[in-house]
Amino acid sequence: MDPSDGPPVDPPSAARTARSLAELDAHLVSCRACPRLVAWREQVGREKRAAFRDETYWARPVPGFGDAHASVVVVGLAPAAHGANRTGRMFTGDRSGDFLFAALHRCGLANQPESTGRGDGMALDGVRLVAPVRCVPPENRPTPQERRRCAPYLARELELLAPTLRVTVALGAIGWNALLGSLSEQGWSVPRPRPRFAHGAELALQHLDGGPRRLTVLGSYHVSPHNTSTGRLTPSMLDAVLGRAAALAGHPRAAT
Repeated sequence: MDPSDGPPVDPPSAARTARSLAELDAHLVSCRACPRLVAWREQVGREKRAAFRDETYWARPVPGFGDAHASVVVVGLAPAAHGANRTGRMFTGDRSGDFLFAALHRCGLANQPESTGRGDGMALDGVRLVAPVRCVPPENRPTPQERRRCAPYLARELELLAPTLRVTVALGAIGWNALLGSLSEQGWSVPRPRPRFAHGAELALQHLDGGPRRLTVLGSYHVSPHNTSTGRLTPSMLDAVLGRAAALAGHPRAAT
């Protein structure tokens, strides 16, 4: 039986006990905790877009994608109806993903500039793509309750990546706020009041355990078609943020 056909094995909060990214992903794809999101993702998967009518849609929560030992994490809302909700891979199969993967390739973080679906050979080097909400929301607008309910998945993914994580890039205000909220709960020195999102924002954090750990949070406008088609976010603007992330993380191909 498909794991999405039945009730969740555990609520999202149980994801905090996952011992590996694989275990986290297995828990995630079985989640049916948000009735509105479950109904919508499955409706989209049945009705489909005409261009994809012969494809089988993923229509489940979408796991993170990329390097399991990433030094950079990119956080952006959310799976697109006919993108990740179709392909089952974060930011894959839509215009937002086209823009993001091309930039990752230019910055030396991806092995190719185009991502069309699982099995296309795409590999990320030192970077992982995640989202604060893992199911496609109607009108791309998750409710505050849905954001809170899904938060343990982002939190645990960040915890599992902590040994190698050096930089996080938040795409848009929702990603920024979700990320800072999670990091604050995990003992990072997030200022109060919490800094507001801005493109190009940079925030250096220290862990409150007094150890040597450091983490930099960067902000970028989301790679949505609205932002990229209007010129609010240009390729050079995104390249600057991702290039900065790669340099801070000490990526070997980062521009100097």
